Formats: sequence, C-alpha cells, structure tokens
Amino acid sequence: MVSGVPGDVTSQSASGRSSYLIGGRRVTVHDLVSAGLLAPQTRLRFSRNRIGVTYHASVTDNGRIRLEPDGEEFRSPSRAAMVAAGTGALDGWRAWYVIDQDRMLDAVRQELLDRVIADAASQHNEDAVRRRIYDRLRQARAFADARDPQQISVRDLLALWGAADRGDQISRIEADLANHGLVTSPSFRAVTLDAMVHLTTPPSEAEATPQEAVLHDDGTGAEDDEGDRDLEVGLTVGNLSPLAGVGSVGPNSTLDEAITTMLLNDYSQLAVLSGTRNLRGAITWASLALAIHKSPRATLADAIDPYVEVVDYERDLFDVLPTLQHKGFVFVRDQGKVIAGIVTTADVAQRFGQMATPFFLLGEMDQTLRWILNRALTIEEVRGFCGRKVAGVDQLTVGDYRRVLEQPQAWEKLGWPSDRAVFIARLEEIRLIRNKVMHFHPDPIPSDAVDKLRNFNSFLHRYRDPE
Repeated sequence: MVSGVPGDVTSQSASGRSSYLIGGRRVTVHDLVSAGLLAPQTRLRFSRNRIGVTYHASVTDNGRIRLEPDGEEFRSPSRAAMVAAGTGALDGWRAWYVIDQDRMLDAVRQELLDRVIADAASQHNEDAVRRRIYDRLRQARAFADARDPQQISVRDLLALWGAADRGDQISRIEADLANHGLVTSPSFRAVTLDAMVHLTTPPSEAEATPQEAVLHDDGTGAEDDEGDRDLEVGLTVGNLSPLAGVGSVGPNSTLDEAITTMLLNDYSQLAVLSGTRNLRGAITWASLALAIHKSPRATLADAIDPYVEVVDYERDLFDVLPTLQHKGFVFVRDQGKVIAGIVTTADVAQRFGQMATPFFLLGEMDQTLRWILNRALTIEEVRGFCGRKVAGVDQLTVGDYRRVLEQPQAWEKLGWPSDRAVFIARLEEIRLIRNKVMHFHPDPIPSDAVDKLRNFNSFLHRYRDPE
C-alpha cells in the first residue's frame, strides 16, 4: 500500500466521506490517490492476451489516467481502456493492472470501500443500512467472480435501499453497484419490477468469452464509470414485458393445437418458435381466419404470419409505437437474445392510463384548490400567508397551498367542518406524490396513491363552496 501521499484520507475524514463512497456516487481514481492507495505516476498495464497487445498508462497528480505515449488523459478507467484499445464497452477497472501493487485497479477500489466502511464502524458512526448494502454487494461480487451470479427480482433489489420504485434513488443504487464492480443482467432499469436479474460483473474485453458477451449484451455499458447511464430515463419495451417467456407452438404443430392454446390462455397472438431464439412468425386470429377462408384444409404453416417484428428489451417504447399501431404487437428479446416476451397495444394503453391518471387528478386538485382560495381569500391575504409575492392564485404551488391553509385565520375563512391538522397532513402526502409523479420514471405510482388523489379531490368538491 502507498502511504505518505499529500491528501491522505484519515480515519476521521474517511468516515465523513462514507456517505458519498458507500452510498452516493461512483469511486474515482482521484479518490484512490487522495486516500493514498495510488501514488501519482503509478504505472498501469492493460493486456489483451488474445491478440498479444499491451497498453500502458500512468496515474496523474490529479487522479486521471494518462495513456502512453500520446499523453491523452481520462477521468474514467473504462474510457481510457476503450480509447487505448479502440474497442467498445469494457470494464476498465478490471482491465487496468497496477504494476507495482501486482493487482487490478478494481482491487484497489475495493480496498478503499473496505477502509471507509471499517473507519465508519471504528468511529461508532456506522450506518446500519449502508453496512447491510455493503455486505450484500460484497457477497454478490464474490458469487459473480465465481461465475455463479446471484439472482434477484428488481423489486427486491430496490428494497435493499429502501426504495419501492426506480425513482430518486436510482443514481445512488447504480453508483453502489458500480463501486462493487457489479451490473445487473438484464439491466434493472429496462425491465419490470418483478423481472429477475443477475448480479454480475460487466465483461472485461481481456477475458470475456463470446458466450459471456451475449450474457452481458444488455446495454449496461461498462464505459459508464461517470454515471452517464443515469440520464437514460425513457420507457423501454422491457418495462412493459416481464420477459418470462411467450406462449408458443412449434412449426410442426397442428392448427387445432394452436387454436386450443390460444383459447385456453385468451391469447390474441401466438409465437411460432423453432428453438428459443428462432422466431418463424406468429399465429393471430386474423391469420387463422384468412388461412381457413382460403382452404378448409389449411395447416399451421398456412396460418403463420411471417411479418412480425422482434425488438430488444431495452428498445425505447416510443420507437416501436408505429409498429404496435400497425401490427398490434411486437415480440421482445431478452439479454440473451431469447424470445422472452411480448408487448401489445393493450399493454401500452394500460401503461399510459396508469401514467396519465395521476397527472389528471393532480390537475383537477390544482384547479379546485385555486378556485377555493380565490373565493375565500384576497390575493393580499394569500401573499401574506404563503410568504412570497404572487400575482394570482394560478401561481401557487402545493407547498403554497399548505403554507396558506395551515394558518388558522385562513382555515377559518373556508368555513369547513373538518379538522385542519388532518387535512394538512394529507395535503403534505399529496405534495410528495406530486413530486414523484413529476419526476418521470418507468414505474407507475402505487394504486393507494391514486386512491388518495381521488379521495382528496372528492373531499374538495364536497366542501369547496364556503357559502
């Protein structure tokens, strides 16, 4: 271990920074230099044994990686490795080897995490939640290194951080995973909450086999050391499909078998598969009717519609809307290119209904509360109660509603036979729901939140007229 480097992290400062390194952001090479785990000018090596090529770099004073001999510098180890090798995504933390320490850069990062969590415990300031997350991810990394990655549902994965959906904590979750050299396969961003994912390591180009390349071809992007993937917040096809398999028949099945399968499962379409990855087409009620109309002796082959589209689970949903409008469905490939799901126009309608409902309910609440306040109070009174200058009630926020209505004088002017404290408590809950709705993420808000919005609006309509 290197010591005596200016800017060493003491136990006290390491403990103070634990909230950032054990639950907040990605570790950087600069952190390793500041902690004295890497010295400036430390030499690094990246060997591609398959083609017999080795690249060299060094660590700069400000914690960057400088490639040799051109001198180009990078904050991210993965970007540095990609540029050096001229390749696509790979895990730079496991690609770069620290020569004088005889270990991978990834091992140095892990030592920093170990030190920070240990220092926090020694200062009697240990965060039990962070320790639990740290221990769980350490265990998952050990299984991943043994090529036996643990499986977990997205819902249970989020629960480790106390999250119920992929909302405000998603950047922290991805940072914690990345700091332990982990990704999920498939990407936990792009599937449903109940989908199962593996906690595994991203492929190192130097050691990945073709089979592993397929396993990790999920867009997690080992190049995202700097959290670029945090910006990807769109709705994906996989967010609507559980990737739990599709109803199917083989190409040699009978027409009666296909029809019976569709009737028993209430399917509108049925995949025709020759192996898990080879889609021959689909059977639909329309294709069945056309085949039988042409010949009462039609076979399954006559009823196959070959013009169907297969999309990757990470595909942006909006990109496939034209196809859904035309065909009514698309089949979905998982991270291993297996035909594992289907998305229909009914799925899209249901999801957009889930997304639109809270927006409309919140809009209704805004209009009703503004109407109530405009009838009961003057704008001067509103300004005085909410503590800021507003031209009219149309400029009020939910926080303003609370500041106004929690004032006894304002509440009395409403003339409502209701408890002010209970009302304000529910209004605060509505404010938090509104913040979640307005910060778009792929998960619909819970049904109990929608019920609260509906009931709140019903309450407002019941008492809105003070006269």
